[in-house]
Amino acid sequence: MAHVLAIDIGGTKLAAALVDEDGSVSRSGTRPTPRTDVMAALAALIAEVTDGGPPALAAGIGCAGPLDLATGTVSPVNMPSWRGFPLRDEVRELTGLPTVLAGDAQCFALGEHWLGAGRGSTSLLGIVVSTGIGGGLVIDGVPLLGPTGNAGHVGHMSIDPYGERCTCGGRGCVERYASGPNLARWALENGWAPEAGAGQADARLLARAAVAGDPVAVAAFERGARALAGMIASTAAAAEVTTVVVGGGVSAAGKVLFEPLERALDDVAGLAFVRAVRVRQSTLGVRASLAGAANLAWRAAS
Repeated sequence: MAHVLAIDIGGTKLAAALVDEDGSVSRSGTRPTPRTDVMAALAALIAEVTDGGPPALAAGIGCAGPLDLATGTVSPVNMPSWRGFPLRDEVRELTGLPTVLAGDAQCFALGEHWLGAGRGSTSLLGIVVSTGIGGGLVIDGVPLLGPTGNAGHVGHMSIDPYGERCTCGGRGCVERYASGPNLARWALENGWAPEAGAGQADARLLARAAVAGDPVAVAAFERGARALAGMIASTAAAAEVTTVVVGGGVSAAGKVLFEPLERALDDVAGLAFVRAVRVRQSTLGVRASLAGAANLAWRAAS
């Protein structure tokens, strides 16, 4: 059976797999992302997965951005050793395979559309809510990447032009209100403190406090959910997405995120086609981006 090589590159983990046309994985591997010489670690991982395995027809890569599709280069914010790094050409030369590249959040959206919570959706927005907020669009079954490959960068949509200044330089970005670190930051600034000995004050502990009914923790998630709702409604109005799939570490908060998100969407959405959007939690989790990279490769191979 034919396979493709799927590669997922993030700031903490490298992953690769051989994937067939149905999305089944025959061989896979992971390893930590090193601070330097990332390509050497990636080359060793690719060799581990492919040596002795079925031949691959193409390679697909999902990588943290920003990136430039025209040149095939990447400059991941949390990987300082790669700035303008020619990732697509390096993998193509290493493997001898036709190689395609997209952002990791775009691959998340494509993976969920292919095999996950967005399966069968006409138009999908995938959102990764984690340390930052990334996104990707699949319109009429086709990934919308944009001229440079950065379409769907919904974490830096402004939902408040008079709002807080974001680290990107913009103002009122969704990420400033709804990412994991910013949820915890706002809660700490407003009087929340984790229980003694519980560990670092992060979104995971904040979610636990919200489940227990801590009013500041609950308010932090409601505030973040309202920012996400504004972004989702705006994206739906612009691109008529029918399904939104939310993943990333913060999505593990479950009801304390998704229930206020549904309420906020009901409040901010007006037009019928915007109100018709369905929000779902990721079913693939950390496997979504790798699945999307495989789907990219199958598109290149066909």
